[in-house]
Amino acid sequence: MKGIRVEEFGDPSVLNYVTDLEIPKPTGSQVLVRIKAVGINPVETYIRSGTYARKPDLPYTPGTDSAGIVESVGNTVAVLKPGQRVYTTASLTGTYAEYCLVEENHVYPLPENITFEQGACLSIPYYTAHRAIFLKGGAKPGQNIFIHGASGAVGLAACQMAAANGLKVFGTAGTEEGIKIVKQNGAIECFNHRKENYMEDLMKATGGRGFNIIVEMLANVNLVADTTVLTDDGIILIVGNRGSLEFNPRCLMPKELAIRGIALAHGSLVSKFLN
Repeated sequence: MKGIRVEEFGDPSVLNYVTDLEIPKPTGSQVLVRIKAVGINPVETYIRSGTYARKPDLPYTPGTDSAGIVESVGNTVAVLKPGQRVYTTASLTGTYAEYCLVEENHVYPLPENITFEQGACLSIPYYTAHRAIFLKGGAKPGQNIFIHGASGAVGLAACQMAAANGLKVFGTAGTEEGIKIVKQNGAIECFNHRKENYMEDLMKATGGRGFNIIVEMLANVNLVADTTVLTDDGIILIVGNRGSLEFNPRCLMPKELAIRGIALAHGSLVSKFLN
């Protein structure tokens, strides 16, 4: 089969297109999925570059999220059947290929009204957003939520879910196109985080009230500023971070603010959420 193989960590040039991979065979509780679409997540670029905490054994095929059709199943799989439309939340062999092996508890039916492309985007983005906003952030209808870096996959999922559940959604993006997309996905206002004083514009947009919840995609850059725009008892939910920073915890005390880290919605967390 065709696929992508990585034999050393590095820049995108280490992604090698190959045509002679063996199609894996499912055993036991495994499912072989014929891939129709693949979700590409930022974490996969970190893994490929070798900068992520978790590193796969080399060589490997990247990819976690996908959607496709069940090709065959192992002898203990009872529910899933060949020919069934599905999406995946993990992979044993990597999804950047024509076929991948997945444990059955990470394979879920894909409704007919959802395309393969949409299905491939469900796992990490949507379950991470849901975990952050509702399971850990305790979001309630009517609250103000600020999604910092809202034009990415998790950000857009967060916009959609928050708006659908009655929250007042505000966001940032780095381009005019990104701002437009964020507004199309539920945000009342979206500002360009590349411009100076955009945090002041955000506060004005809330009438000076600030935010009950902030979903933060780049904590090492934005965390200190985030604390200045929260309401009393506000919470920052850290989904992304790419470095260290100097931080004075005293800034949390006057308004009794909270900061919480959010685990990326990897396969085991997704299974716990769904089941």
